Amino acid sequence: MKTIFRLAGACCAASVAIVSNPAAAQEVFTGIYVHGVDTPFSLETEEGGADIALGYRFGRQDALSIIGRPAPYLIASVNTQGDTSFAGGGLSWKIGKGPVWVRPGLGLVLHDGPSERFSVGARRTDLGSRVLFEPEIAIGTQVTPRLGVEASWVHVSHARLFNSQQNPGIDMMGVRLTLDLR
Repeated sequence: MKTIFRLAGACCAASVAIVSNPAAAQEVFTGIYVHGVDTPFSLETEEGGADIALGYRFGRQDALSIIGRPAPYLIASVNTQGDTSFAGGGLSWKIGKGPVWVRPGLGLVLHDGPSERFSVGARRTDLGSRVLFEPEIAIGTQVTPRLGVEASWVHVSHARLFNSQQNPGIDMMGVRLTLDLR
């Protein structure tokens, strides 16, 4: 857990430094998620509770125009019951110019979940590696010129790249608010 808080602190410090440069500022976001939602993309991990997420999304990057000018982001998510929390970063794309958009994203996160855990049936339910992929997708709408709201799904998993025998993954679903800093 200390590692996650250190990484989250570093993310916050980097965000504050970037916010002081208005040309680079894009948006901050915060959300609340149901942790351990049962979906076809994950297996039962015996985790639950709520996650509180905080993030910073940089401006779209012209240098990455070959892949659609994504916006880099930093994210930290803390589980309120002491289950798996994580922090990391990635790239997201905002698709749609009107009042409604879709925002897919793909990142890498570091988590503090148990390194080995077994269910009652002796099936491993830990996540298999400390570094996980973090695909996500959100559907959002503009509430005011600077404030948006998004329904969001976040998944963390190692995609069986680090351990082919086990990969339950964890899904989170919730809502987040976005605040444009420009």
